[in-house]
Amino acid sequence: MTPAALSAALATGVERLAAWADLLDAINVYPVADGDTGRNLVVSLAPLRRPAPEGGPGSRARELLMAARGNSGNIAGRFFAAFLAPDPAGGLAEPAARGAAEARAAVRHPQPGTMLTVFDRLPELLGRAGPLGPAAVEGLLQELAATVRGGVACLPRLARAGVVDAGALGMYVLFEGLLRQLAGRLEDCRPPTETFAGLLAVHSDFQEAIPREYCIDAVVRATAGDDRLEAFLGEAHSLVTARGDGLLKIHLHTRDAQGAKARLAAAGPLVAWEADDLADQVRAFAHPPAGGGVHLVTDAAASLGRNDRQRTGITLLDSYVTAGTLSRPETRWDPQAVYAALRRGERVTTSQASDYERRETYCRLTAQHGQVLYLCVGSAYTGNYRLARDWQANRGRPEGFHVLDTGAASGRLAVIALATAAVVAQGADLAGALAAARRAMQASDELIFLDRLKWLAAGGRISRPQAFLGDAIGLRPVVTPRPEGVARVGAVRRRRDQLGLALARLGASLDPGDRALVLLQYTDNEAWVRETAAPEVARRHPAAEVRLQRLSLTTGVHTGPGTWAIAWLAPS
Repeated sequence: MTPAALSAALATGVERLAAWADLLDAINVYPVADGDTGRNLVVSLAPLRRPAPEGGPGSRARELLMAARGNSGNIAGRFFAAFLAPDPAGGLAEPAARGAAEARAAVRHPQPGTMLTVFDRLPELLGRAGPLGPAAVEGLLQELAATVRGGVACLPRLARAGVVDAGALGMYVLFEGLLRQLAGRLEDCRPPTETFAGLLAVHSDFQEAIPREYCIDAVVRATAGDDRLEAFLGEAHSLVTARGDGLLKIHLHTRDAQGAKARLAAAGPLVAWEADDLADQVRAFAHPPAGGGVHLVTDAAASLGRNDRQRTGITLLDSYVTAGTLSRPETRWDPQAVYAALRRGERVTTSQASDYERRETYCRLTAQHGQVLYLCVGSAYTGNYRLARDWQANRGRPEGFHVLDTGAASGRLAVIALATAAVVAQGADLAGALAAARRAMQASDELIFLDRLKWLAAGGRISRPQAFLGDAIGLRPVVTPRPEGVARVGAVRRRRDQLGLALARLGASLDPGDRALVLLQYTDNEAWVRETAAPEVARRHPAAEVRLQRLSLTTGVHTGPGTWAIAWLAPS
């Protein structure tokens, strides 16, 4: 097995994991029912999706260390770091054994039935399997699936919920993709909904107390043996730690986030810090959005976020944003960090998920839902529509998977999706949902106001001389997404002129008494949009529902900091 073959198989495994991440989140009850195992694993293992960096294994190990999020992501990152410098003449059993030991050592209180049990079993199974042909892989996966199922009896919380451990399932999903690719039979992968039937729905009577804690992920440049740091870690719980390149990565749960931050900073410079409120996540997990007869899907290129997803049940399909060495699904980024990087002049790019990841996602959607309506970003902007239609025609279930080219992106795609979700929530069938989406496509519009042209030049949308000239004379372009592509509709010099143009266009489309939906979108300028633009829109259109929303991060990377937008849907 060559390093290149293993690298490609790892990437395939991570892409398959990303496609099924929503299922992992839906059954994530251990150690806390906070519904984030899938997204944490996707973020944590994203470095494995890309070719090895020029710095070699050490550079990739640092990327994994910095990317790791949550219990699951930090543990998995330790395991897969052992696969970064394989012996070309060797197999997978030896790095799996090293990885299992590293993962177990990172956890203060390892538990059976979790991904650690999967990692412990893998070296034995890989060593016994011999050459990884299709038959050997099939037998290995059957035993690995039995290990995952056996976890239900190991942890009372899993037994009460009636589900397998989300992290263990995630590792099974990843390794099925990895191993079947190495065997040359990736098409033999089976939906986990078949392999683990009956163990993927949380019992309706399962309850979780609301924790008053924060989930912390931090990286500190600290010296081993620091007494203050060791004393602090000795008090922590849900602790996972790892060291590398002079850095200490720490995951823990605490009631005092700011106190934890201060104590870590006292031990050495904080390189990275992220804190999530577990109470918010547990509440969201306990109240999933109500399902309907039609499950709606759209691209995260729409200006919708996780709160919208929780409220409406719409599935968002991510593109990836890469800033520096970190690559994440666009909805998994802190947008302010991305805009700050752009303002510092750092290279930030976007990319589509691989064809395989997108096709596997369609497979997951049809396995979980009876009728799926995909409100696709306009075909002029990405190849998503073509790929989904090809999958539908060649490998999908045409009776259960339906794709509509909306011709829209960003805020206009968002209002189309929200209007469709509203009729689905009222019990509309597929025909009714399609009719509502098409009405919204006709009744919606959007203006996007850029602050500087240089961001378009950085992404290759216009030439650098054009951008320099436009910025030098103070022109701020105004564009609108159309089915045929982005159209430039004007340019102004000042922000108040942008607002004047927005109000004029809005007034031409809506009467003051219209009960319309207006979406105001911001990048790193939320305060101005909230305090200046929103009151003016509300004053002139008092009957309209005016919502503030982050501009889709994909759009924001291309248009740059300072951009804002207005999208609206006229009443039918």
